Formats: sequence, structure tokens, C-alpha cells
Amino acid sequence: MTRPDDSAAPVCPMRRTPLHDRTFADDPDGVYESLRAEGPLADVELAPGVPATLVLDYDTALSVLRDPARFPKDSRVWQRTVPQDSPVVAMMMYRDNVLFQDGPEHDRLREAITDALGRVDSFTLRRYVRESAESLIRDFAPKGEADLLNDYARILPLLVLTKLFGSPPEITSRMVDAITALWDGVDTERANLELGSCVAEVVALRREHPAADVTTWLLEHEAGLDDEEMIQQLVVLMGAGAEPMQNLVANALRLWLSDERFAGNLSGGRLPVEDAIDEVLWQQPPLANYAITFPPQEVELAGRVLPAHQPVVIGIAAANNDPALCSARRDGNRAHLAWSAGAHTCPARGTARMIASVAMETVLDTLPDMDLAVPVERLEWRTGPFHRALTALPVHFPPVPVSDRDEEATGGSDSWSTLPARTQWTRQGVTSTRRRRSSADVDRLPGWNSLVEWLRGR
Repeated sequence: MTRPDDSAAPVCPMRRTPLHDRTFADDPDGVYESLRAEGPLADVELAPGVPATLVLDYDTALSVLRDPARFPKDSRVWQRTVPQDSPVVAMMMYRDNVLFQDGPEHDRLREAITDALGRVDSFTLRRYVRESAESLIRDFAPKGEADLLNDYARILPLLVLTKLFGSPPEITSRMVDAITALWDGVDTERANLELGSCVAEVVALRREHPAADVTTWLLEHEAGLDDEEMIQQLVVLMGAGAEPMQNLVANALRLWLSDERFAGNLSGGRLPVEDAIDEVLWQQPPLANYAITFPPQEVELAGRVLPAHQPVVIGIAAANNDPALCSARRDGNRAHLAWSAGAHTCPARGTARMIASVAMETVLDTLPDMDLAVPVERLEWRTGPFHRALTALPVHFPPVPVSDRDEEATGGSDSWSTLPARTQWTRQGVTSTRRRRSSADVDRLPGWNSLVEWLRGR
């Protein structure tokens, strides 16, 4: 290949900084700062024996994300060059979904997803998220202590996925366990098979029994998705709705409870919950490094020539905290890269923000005297090259007993059963799908009680 710029230096073999170890999990900002000495690009290792180029600079990151011709998403050639048992393969392997496609095929799949998500009524979803959150809080409020990650932030997205995608609770719980294992790089081959199996069950169920949910609307879309395409689109949608969502909620609650700028402002009318979410999306986004591309040939970037097919990973947290942007992250600026950018910008970012906002507002309003149970510096982060994820978020607060009136209103200890049994999810006036379902009410899923039992460890 003729190099486009004689000043561009080829990549030289050198020691690569691991992003999968405890050092990075404990102090990613310190690692990013050290890597900046190399310039806007750094040589990193995603897993043992898996090299990559990490983009640290905001403008350089945008140039990659907005140039799919030079930096496409197709990872199939790369897959043949790495051990198939590598813990990161499952999160980077090619799938026939919107995340790994470019051009017209990407546009076809994205239109189907955007149209299906657009049929969800945001007011009904907001109410469902709030009532689900209240149900979770009622279980631990009388105890005076909780783990807001495992008792709250991890379970709430599970409830939302169950309703949005028409997935029976027992399938959703298996699915979320598989997604978590994939992000952690633990037994990924089994987790990948389990995830595919779960999603296939949901697709088969909704083909036979259509309902007013995102899965059915995707099946009915004029794009004509076949079963394999359906499975792969739901894999990326549910993956994005589980692990990153729980991390966004938990990381924002951690910030709220540890930063005096946010303490005590919930009733002050200054939208501190939104401010906390914005701060996290800038500084500690739930995906610290992702938006991976695979240049099909040698390519010049920021004065260097990168090898063909080697992953180019966007350091989302690093780019967001580019020293050149220090003055930009103020006054509600939302130009961060937490939702990616360009053609692959997250199509559900508005829905994700709303879910996170409601989750935070509900628990902070219900338990206003809540504090961290340990010093913030003692909270532990999970290892892994992609996510920014806590292992736990322990808190304590004055116990809040469930009154008889609350018990009567919510159906007692099985308060889950009182969540809306008949809900209209369809947004009126959306006409982009081929076969429009009516805004029929959705009956509560028959497996709901099994989810209650799973959540309570029975």
C-alpha cells in the first residue's frame, strides 16, 4: 500500500498496555493519562495476545466514527487471527446485526430498530419503570441497607427488558446472566450459546403469539427480517439494555452519593439527577472503551499507519476527558461519546436516559437519607477492557417500614403482581411499518411470579 503521508510512521512492535487487568480497573484515568504520552493513539492489549489501537483523542475518535469506509465494523477477518477461546471474542465477533454492518444493510436494520422503538409510548414506559423501581425498593427499604447494584440497578433493566421485548421472565433472567458473563469474559462460549438460545426462544414465541412489544414490531416490519436476523438484532438490543444500563444507573448513584455537589439538591429544582447522569456519561460512561472498528487495509490515522484488520477501539472515557475539552463539559453539553457517534449512534439513547433518570429519582426520593456504607474509594470495579462496572454499591439508610396501607395498595409482599396488568405500549401516529398492530392491551406475562422467586433467591 502507498502511504498517504510520508510523515506517517508505521506501528512498531512494543509493549502494549493491558486493559483487562486490575491496574486499569482500579485507575483507568491514570492509565489514560500515561497513554497520552504516546499521542492520540496508544498500543493496548484487550486480552492476552489480542492487540488493538486505542483512540484517546476526541477529534480523532470522531474522525474514526464518521468514516465507515476506512473504519468499518466487519470483524470476520480479524476473528481468524485470534484464539477462539479468547475472552473478548464473543463481544467482538461478527454478528449479522446493526452493530457489525455498514452501508445499505446497516441502514435497513437500523430503520427497523428505530421504527420498533419509536412505537413505545414513553409516558407508559416511564410509569412502568417507576412502579417497577418502587416494587424493588419496597423489598429492601425496611432493612435499612441494600446493595444498590445487585438489589436494584441490575434487576430494574431486567424488568424493563421483560416488558419491552415480550420476553418471559425466566428467559430474561437467563439472558441477563449470559450477557454479564460475556462482558466479564467468563465462560464466554457457553454464555454466547445461552444468549443465542434465549433470544431464539423469544423470537419463536412472538412469531407464534404476536403482542404489542418491540420483538413483534420488528417481526412485522417491512424490512422483512428473517429469524436469524431477528435473533441478532435482539442480541445487540438486549445486550445494550442490560449491562450498560445497570452500569449507568449504578455509576450515577455512586456519584450522587459521594459528590457533595449533588447531595441535598433533589428538591431544589435544579435537575441534579440529570446533571449526575451527564457527569457520568462524560467521565465514567458505562462502556469505557468500545465502538470497535476493523480497517480492511493499512490506514493512516493521527500521523501513524495502522495495520489492516487490527481492532481500532474508541477510548470513550479517554476521549470524553480529552484535556482539550475541559471547558466543553459544562452547562448541559451532551456532545460526549457515550452513545457513540456517526451512523452507529445509539438509537435508544433517549429511552436509556429516561430509564436511568426515573431509576435515580425514585430511589433518591424514597430514601432521601441514604449514604454509602463504605468510603467511596473502597468500592471495587470489575476488571475488563470494555465496561466501567462496579461489583457492588452498598448503602445504608433509616429503615422505612411498609405500612398496612402500602401493603393493601400493592398486594402485600408480592408487590410485583400489581404492576400494570393491561398496558398500551403503542405510540399513536407511527406509520413506517408494513403491518400495523392495533394498540391492544398487553396482559401481564404468566411467568411473572417465577421472576419474583428468582429475584428473591428461591
